[in-house]
Amino acid sequence: MVAGKTTSDPWIAFRKPNPRARLRLFCFSYAGGGASVYRTWHRDLPSDIEVLPVQLPGREGRLKEERFRHIDPLIETLMEVLPRYLDMPFAFFGHSLGAIVAYELTQKLRAELGKSPLYLMVSARRAPQVPPDEEPIYALSPEEFYEKLREFEGTPAEVLEHPELMELLEPLLRADFELNDTYEAKPDAPLLDCPITAFGGLEDKDVSRENLEAWREVTRGPFRLRMFPGGHFYLHEGRNALIAAVAQDLMPVVPLA
Repeated sequence: MVAGKTTSDPWIAFRKPNPRARLRLFCFSYAGGGASVYRTWHRDLPSDIEVLPVQLPGREGRLKEERFRHIDPLIETLMEVLPRYLDMPFAFFGHSLGAIVAYELTQKLRAELGKSPLYLMVSARRAPQVPPDEEPIYALSPEEFYEKLREFEGTPAEVLEHPELMELLEPLLRADFELNDTYEAKPDAPLLDCPITAFGGLEDKDVSRENLEAWREVTRGPFRLRMFPGGHFYLHEGRNALIAAVAQDLMPVVPLA
């Protein structure tokens, strides 16, 4: 595929091709979320950076497609569809479940293609080597599952109380939580070389500062921790501050023209 001609690619949504860009930032969303989370990021990032929101099957414009429930098949598929966009330097940003997708894709790209992002940005997710501290969510009864969703505060109350909407969304949410809950880091995973920034919400009840700090252990490169007001979904209310921090960290690694 010719670089820039990507409008028909279902894997990349809301892309604004940027001929001035010198780095592509691939963005991966959280469980139940879609690429629209990042649809306006291009407006507030420097023109040197092109934003490519990754749209996984089963959400938004791909709602009827089969959803991934385990990480390895997802990464294998991403290895087939994303390398055509890696003809210029790139970086990854992933929030919650998206952080693990970004991390595992980084490992796979380096092992199989000898390519690495210039920067790995992970948000609201414990480091891969940190074991979970609660039981899996995806197999809970409907009542328990809905209660968990309320605790996460990522699904609007009006959606949770709308039976028709939840009938549509529940399979997606359960599939994404299964993808998240069944993930196990590979014990022999090599250390990365790229810099990592871990972002988190100061009031996040599910991901502690210590669990974010643990990302330091997966790279030989520089590490930075950035905390923002808010909970697990701080990236919505703290959007502007987050994007400013992303830009501040990325610009030093953007290649010179």
